[in-house]
Amino acid sequence: MKALWKALCAAAMVGMTMTSAQAEEKSITIGTMSWEDLTPITGITKKVLEDKGYTVKVVPFSEWGIAYAALTKGDIQMLASQTDYVAQDYWDKNKNRLEKISPVSHGLFQGVAVPKYVPIDSMEQLNENADKFGGKIVGIEPGSGLMRDTSNSVKDYDLKLQLVEGSTAAMTAALKSAVDRKEWIAVTIWEPSWMMQKYDVKFLQDPKGVFPPPQSYYWIGKKGFSADYPHAREVIASIYVPLADITAMNSAVNDGKTMDEAIAAWTESHADLIKRWENIKSE
Repeated sequence: MKALWKALCAAAMVGMTMTSAQAEEKSITIGTMSWEDLTPITGITKKVLEDKGYTVKVVPFSEWGIAYAALTKGDIQMLASQTDYVAQDYWDKNKNRLEKISPVSHGLFQGVAVPKYVPIDSMEQLNENADKFGGKIVGIEPGSGLMRDTSNSVKDYDLKLQLVEGSTAAMTAALKSAVDRKEWIAVTIWEPSWMMQKYDVKFLQDPKGVFPPPQSYYWIGKKGFSADYPHAREVIASIYVPLADITAMNSAVNDGKTMDEAIAAWTESHADLIKRWENIKSE
């Protein structure tokens, strides 16, 4: 009987191991915001996971609320997000049902910027030059974290300039036009962005600390992800994409490449690095 009991226990252990391995073979659905900082991070992570044998589907979202709702419901398994400021409200609301998997990049910074030929360096100098800026700060889409912070800066610095809502495309066109003519312009902008690389601009100093400090990007998952995907979790935790590389990939896209082509070029030129990332003992 004792020998039979041991055999049954061993068989059960094998069955549990097979179940775990099978769970690791399931496809992984990644959510992403269709933004220039998150798209390269998502594409590179997808490539590395696929090279390790996973089937990966990417689902784009237009706003954080929808993306976080999908993650908490399990419609997607993971999502790259900043949790300290940009998406803090959504993280705080849902964090008891989520888990941080690992950091994947660092340095996101947002603020008001001017061309470097404009001889001011601080938000506090905007008012005395309001007329030269046409009495406005050129903004992007309403509802973004950057617009929220810039709106707060208008109040905190008691600015005479109006924050103009618009779109990223319209802001970029206005910046290009001003730089071509060496005119004064103040815009809402962020790093990493190909615009920071293409146009010689500088962030204005923020002595009141209205804008957040540089932020980190994390892969976050529904609570239990690491237990359900232990090997995938190790693969994901090895991936880290420097901000400068994200900017370079988006600059390549702006110059005519597709994002897939930019990601492929990056992975090819970083083959040795990716091999080190993938140097993880298989289950």
